[in-house]
Amino acid sequence: MADADAQSRTQLRRAVLSSYLGSVIEYYDFLLYATASAVVFAKVFFSTLDPLVGTVASFGTLATGYLARPLGGVLFGHFGDRVGRKKMLVVTMVMMGTVSVLIGALPTYAQIGVWAPVLLVLLRVLQGVAVGGEWGGAVLMSAEHASSRRGLWAGFTNAGAPSGMVLSTAALAGAAAIAGEAGFLEWGWRLPFLASAVLLAVGLFVRARVEETPVFARARAEAGPAAPPLLEVLRRHPRNLLLSVGIGFGAFVAQGVLTTFVIAYAVQAGIPRATVLNALTVSSVVAVVGILGFAALSDRVGRRPVVLAGALAMTVWGFLLFPMVDSGSTALLVLGVVVGQGVVHAAMYGPLAALYTELFSTRARYTGASLGYQVAGIGAGLGPVVFAALLQGTGSALWVSVVIGACCLVTVACVIAAGETSRRGLDEVDATDADAERAAVG
Repeated sequence: MADADAQSRTQLRRAVLSSYLGSVIEYYDFLLYATASAVVFAKVFFSTLDPLVGTVASFGTLATGYLARPLGGVLFGHFGDRVGRKKMLVVTMVMMGTVSVLIGALPTYAQIGVWAPVLLVLLRVLQGVAVGGEWGGAVLMSAEHASSRRGLWAGFTNAGAPSGMVLSTAALAGAAAIAGEAGFLEWGWRLPFLASAVLLAVGLFVRARVEETPVFARARAEAGPAAPPLLEVLRRHPRNLLLSVGIGFGAFVAQGVLTTFVIAYAVQAGIPRATVLNALTVSSVVAVVGILGFAALSDRVGRRPVVLAGALAMTVWGFLLFPMVDSGSTALLVLGVVVGQGVVHAAMYGPLAALYTELFSTRARYTGASLGYQVAGIGAGLGPVVFAALLQGTGSALWVSVVIGACCLVTVACVIAAGETSRRGLDEVDATDADAERAAVG
């Protein structure tokens, strides 16, 4: 028994580390692409277009990744619920790392013409599909290995997002320092993408040593033939799927504001870009601690109180953030971004990994959690575009704050409707689902 407990703890540690590294790689690659879309791709891959049109086209390739994520959630969720979490996570990690390396080696428009932007879009779609399948499986590897403190262990996957942001910022800064301003545009921007190969090797080494989750193994041994996982979600968990989208939507809209929109807004307000990026880096470091702290707190007091408190606080903070930026004070900017991302958003976001896990039964959990999370995640991609249009149309950030507040209130309503999930074991969710099936047949 002691040997079995020790083995279980070892597997849990490996699963948590594997999930965290996968999330770090995911966001490292994503944010590299986002930054390169703004400063490089318009000149390298859309050089024949008007500069403004080229920038729009460059950001269009960025958006395709968001739109491809739900597809990845369904695709990898299907096989993850059928053949196992581990196998799909190896595939998604290889796919993500390979795509990033290929982007770093992609010929320019001057070298191969129109095929350069076409291949860029294709690679971005593949990256979005891989990312869409990564999160759900990574969360389940931690949550389904955990016999207790599920919120904390699953929260490490979400903590990988700000960690990846810090790492990508450091990589870009290092590449710029090595190559210089002219060299960065010519070849230096490729270095961080090519460095994904190193992260991939480390991630695969850790992930290969993790066993399949015991919860999935039990469910697979006990259950008979089942319907396709997507059909299971739509037939047995349609309410929870809709609630999962609503719960995450406010958090993702807030994330889009705090990590993307506020950069452009603060620079427009006259604050140096380097100062804004430094504030974002500090807030990302604080967010790693905040996400884990609030995820752990949700194990003690429940997921619902923590997420509710974060969503209500973000509703208020959305009205305070822009006046703080408008003040022109570096101290107030840092305070607004650090408290917003590192504390308030962390309370909304930290418990979500475990909460999504607890909304679906094992044979449809990968698909359900991935689909709900990735559809909600579109808010982070579309939010900054909508906010920019609002700001241009009204000339006031007040309406941006109103929209942020409305989205957070959607989260509040959906969290209340979902009820508390932290007290249920994952096998209990399966038992409830089986009872409902027998009652329907009877």
